[in-house]
Amino acid sequence: MPRNPWFETVAEAQRRAKKQLPSSVYGALVAGSERGLTIDDNIGAFAELGFAPRVVGHHAERDLSTTVLGVETAFPVLISPTGVQAVHPDGEVAVARAAANRGIIMGLSSFASKPVEEVAAANPNTFFQMYWTGTREAMTQRMERARAAGAKALISTLDWSFSNGRDWGSPAIPDKVDLKTMLRFAPDVLPHPRWLLQFAKTRSIPDLTTPNLRPPGGVAPTFFGAYGEWMQTPPPTWDDVKWLREEWGGPFLLKGVTRVDDARRAVDAGVSAISVSNHGGNNLDSTPGTIRMLPSIAEAVGDEIEVLLDGGIRRGGDVAKALALGADAVLIGRAYLWGLAANGQGGVENVLDILRGGLDSAVLGLGHSSVHELSPDDLVIPPGFTRTLGGGLVAGSDKPKAGPTTPRDQDPIG
Repeated sequence: MPRNPWFETVAEAQRRAKKQLPSSVYGALVAGSERGLTIDDNIGAFAELGFAPRVVGHHAERDLSTTVLGVETAFPVLISPTGVQAVHPDGEVAVARAAANRGIIMGLSSFASKPVEEVAAANPNTFFQMYWTGTREAMTQRMERARAAGAKALISTLDWSFSNGRDWGSPAIPDKVDLKTMLRFAPDVLPHPRWLLQFAKTRSIPDLTTPNLRPPGGVAPTFFGAYGEWMQTPPPTWDDVKWLREEWGGPFLLKGVTRVDDARRAVDAGVSAISVSNHGGNNLDSTPGTIRMLPSIAEAVGDEIEVLLDGGIRRGGDVAKALALGADAVLIGRAYLWGLAANGQGGVENVLDILRGGLDSAVLGLGHSSVHELSPDDLVIPPGFTRTLGGGLVAGSDKPKAGPTTPRDQDPIG
């Protein structure tokens, strides 16, 4: 642990995470598939957007709060659900506590390493995430369990195409941690004694099971067992989405939308909100960065449902840019995982403070008193920046815009 555990940017949190974690664990957190074009564009597209600050008329007090699906949040950043978090023994519970301490919403994956009951107890404002996996009976049981635990909304993630293979190599991930596994991974783990000591202090080992998918009276499947069920489940139809929404019966967020026509179908299916997402770049490579696709989707359905965005958020200024282009809020994934790896719960809180501070600075510099006042007028948007997929018009354009992303240099640890 560095003498000063505080870090000033998410990039520094990532550097510390890389140093702290065994390479196989760190590699499991690295985004991207195939050539890594999508993760590169997720991050790089934000850098193409500039700010248009004001010099006089700043507000001494600024309101960053908002609501998402009827739940109040201190600022418009949500914890995006991510799978088994073996980077720290407290895993999702530490993240939930950090989010609660900063007044924001916790998203919990059904593939998480901690049960929904523990996470919802740590943060009452928890949204539970599910994939379309298993039978309808199993999915109903998982929803009822989440509801009983106090989950306030359901997130349905449907944008996974099982892409695999990375040009920079994929990490070796065991199905479970037993003596044989420990011996095999010892050369990778032993050079990272601080990470190992964290688990030793709690007398635990990294848990690679998925307790939220445990059937009644059964045992929790391993991560790869759950992944196998997911792969073997026939993909859902829009009628299945409507059934899932009706079965849940409460606030419902559909995650993974990149096309205008899909956004409109989501409205027809009765969802409460969508997240413009490409699965953090871990999906179909060459999909454009999410911030490029946001404006056309927000223009098409933003008056009917809430529109969120995830993918590439690393700074508070990124949050401001997403809000200015039509997002009601954003979700973060790897940013908080770097913080969790670097310094546990305190590291997640550190990341959230960085994002909140950067957002506040942007709202101040742009001359606003509230995040709700952000608009495209606050940005310098280069020609051809946006991408419209699946029909529809880009704001300010008289014809549909579409096209591939601009390739960038690969950043395999972004």
